[in-house]
Amino acid sequence: MNFVAFERAKQGTGASRRLRNSGKTPGIVYGGTTEPQLIEIDHNALWHALKKEAFHSSVLDMEVAGATSKVVLRDVQYHPYKQLVLHIDFQRVDDKTKLHLKVPLHYSGAEESNAVKVDKCMVNPIVNELDVTCMPSDLPEFIAVDLSKLEKGASLHLKDVKLPKGVTAKIRGGQNNNPVLVSVVPPAVIVETPADAAPAADAKGKGKGKK
Repeated sequence: MNFVAFERAKQGTGASRRLRNSGKTPGIVYGGTTEPQLIEIDHNALWHALKKEAFHSSVLDMEVAGATSKVVLRDVQYHPYKQLVLHIDFQRVDDKTKLHLKVPLHYSGAEESNAVKVDKCMVNPIVNELDVTCMPSDLPEFIAVDLSKLEKGASLHLKDVKLPKGVTAKIRGGQNNNPVLVSVVPPAVIVETPADAAPAADAKGKGKGKK
């Protein structure tokens, strides 16, 4: 994906407010061997781009003053209640340096699994994106996860997923290196009271009362 940004000279709260009032979003690009660069982006174009999943998990081509560089999205600050992007951060990408980024997980095939078709289980995704490290050229837009082999009583763990070539999962903390990604919940068992149980009890009670 590609987008156009413009150089921004002024900084500070007042300058950023005036920029937003004119339909622009202030931002910054950092990383690499060059100094951080202040930028501004058309807010409407940025708002629509942020709705696309790939904008958050892909290497982007950013054009500034006729020059194109590769960046990844690092941070977005939204207004608490308005549909407004307050600030955005990008990081320059070096072809020879590994990236650490969140990549979305795309689940499919659950309806075809024995867990759902045969045993009527509920399939609940617990993790929707995965922290990964990889070279920029190996960065996937998303990771496809096939759930068609799910069975009752067996949840899907990280080690059950085949990651794309060159991609390594980054687990925080390091204590659990095989977290559950998808849980399989068996259907609830409803215990029904026999229909004739209550009347029988009532009959006994009435009989005792007559004595």
